[in-house]
Amino acid sequence: MTVSIDPSTHDFPTSRLRTRAEAEAYVASVCFKHGPPRLLGIELEWTVHHADNPGKPLDVEVLTEALGVHAPPSLAPQSPHRPLPNGSVLTIEPGGQVEISSPPLRSLCSLFDAVDADATYVREMLATAGLMLGEQGIDPWRHPRRVLQVPRYAAMEAAFDRIGLNGRLMMCSTAGIQVCLDMGESHRVALRWAALHALGPVMMATFANSPTLFARRTGWASTRTRALLRTDPPRTRPGPITADPAAGWAKRLLDTALMCLRRDGDDWSAPSGISFAEWIQGALPAPPTLEDLDYHLTTVFPPVRPRGYFEVRYLDAQAGRDWMLPAAALIALLREESTVDEVLRLTSPTTGRWIHAARHGLADPELARSARAVFALASRCLDKHSDAPEGMAEWLDTAVEQRLRAAQHRQR
Repeated sequence: MTVSIDPSTHDFPTSRLRTRAEAEAYVASVCFKHGPPRLLGIELEWTVHHADNPGKPLDVEVLTEALGVHAPPSLAPQSPHRPLPNGSVLTIEPGGQVEISSPPLRSLCSLFDAVDADATYVREMLATAGLMLGEQGIDPWRHPRRVLQVPRYAAMEAAFDRIGLNGRLMMCSTAGIQVCLDMGESHRVALRWAALHALGPVMMATFANSPTLFARRTGWASTRTRALLRTDPPRTRPGPITADPAAGWAKRLLDTALMCLRRDGDDWSAPSGISFAEWIQGALPAPPTLEDLDYHLTTVFPPVRPRGYFEVRYLDAQAGRDWMLPAAALIALLREESTVDEVLRLTSPTTGRWIHAARHGLADPELARSARAVFALASRCLDKHSDAPEGMAEWLDTAVEQRLRAAQHRQR
């Protein structure tokens, strides 16, 4: 989904930022936009492997040729970067992961049809070059290796390397599902924000799909989530749950350290530990602009990111068409405000259990109980809506029950 510019932003300066208050007001205005929840979007991400040897390092030339006119400029600078047949845009992550982003649509059925068709198109396009899409939330075989040689990712890699390996894993080895939802009316935004965070541990536990790294079991149901949360906690931890999430988010963004500084040339590295607020206060020779702040917004990666809509980022990639299950459940649960209130009630015992969910999945008894209740509600919501894909509620029921039973079996 594309972030639109709030009409009120004409009130802000277009040159340098002078005060923290000015910057926080801008962040709150751009990141939190109110209105009836109508539009939906999905982004699917996969690791890419050679079909004859999934553990072999990815050949970037083979990938570039396979993508043809759909290759992004970061991979092929002269590419026309044409959309996929059903309107999705294809991009490449630093390690060569392929991502498709749907256009925003109103109908759940139309959205799923378009994304499913574009995902199939990409899968078949890569297969002709001997490549295949991964089916887990993290590359289970290869060590992280950055294949995109662009200044942004070089600066990110340098910043994360000061912390440990998890930053490279997050950049180059992880794959997820992102669901994009409108924020809703102003008086409901805080509750919808809270509900999406409360759902996080339950959704993560149920669809955890990254137990293996470097060909060994890690002991975590979602090694992808472990990598994300350990990458740079101020940048990747869940957002603040307050009565005014826009103000809380703006404060967090200003207090987050700079990851990169855009400049001429290939060196975009930033001095370690300087926050955007400190930049405004004169920590660097040249003052920041609104464009610098817009760019800074793209360098924070929490489980739910406000971008003028809610970008839900806590789901591992799934095998085949199973991405539809968590996406349909999330969309169904956030469509009606009465359901949002019920979600908050059902998830109250497990709110905040992010680490438990990532480590234990549904083997955590509290998360298993919440999952059973939450997905039963989601199925009822899907049954009620005429634009839900046929059979989705039954498919969700069956899949969740299978995952609950598998978790119980592993506990024995």
